[in-house]
Amino acid sequence: MTESPRMNVESFNLDHRAVRAPYLRIADRKTLPHGDVLTKFDVRFAQPNVAHLDSEVVHSLEHLMAEHMRNHTDDVIDVSPMGCRTGFYALLAGEHEVADFAPVLEATLHDLLQAEEVPAANEVQCGWGAHHTLTGAKDAAQAFLARREEWEDVGDDAESA
Repeated sequence: MTESPRMNVESFNLDHRAVRAPYLRIADRKTLPHGDVLTKFDVRFAQPNVAHLDSEVVHSLEHLMAEHMRNHTDDVIDVSPMGCRTGFYALLAGEHEVADFAPVLEATLHDLLQAEEVPAANEVQCGWGAHHTLTGAKDAAQAFLARREEWEDVGDDAESA
């Protein structure tokens, strides 16, 4: 928890000094007015305030994960990069737990390692089609997968308020 007053954005209430990347955690869960549930995951590749992913790597991981994750679950609504370039948010329909989502993420990253190109990395389908690196995305995915046993260990006192 942070010592600051509670803020509206969940990640602003997370003590980024206390987390240990790589990790996977539930960042938010919302029940919508008609009872539908959304689960938002924090998929953290790099240690906040210590390291970050290069912009082209983030962009390519976003394309690759958004495309390949949908091969493993119909519940994906969105995969979005964090502005700090340390990870991604994955928004899923339904009530999911980390233990349920981790195999989906793992399978997605294994698919990514087999990819021969970044999906939609062109001027027609992407707003900056030349801004990609398949090699960089694969390196980041491999590093994240190599520490698979650490994904559920977010850190000491890291949970948001």
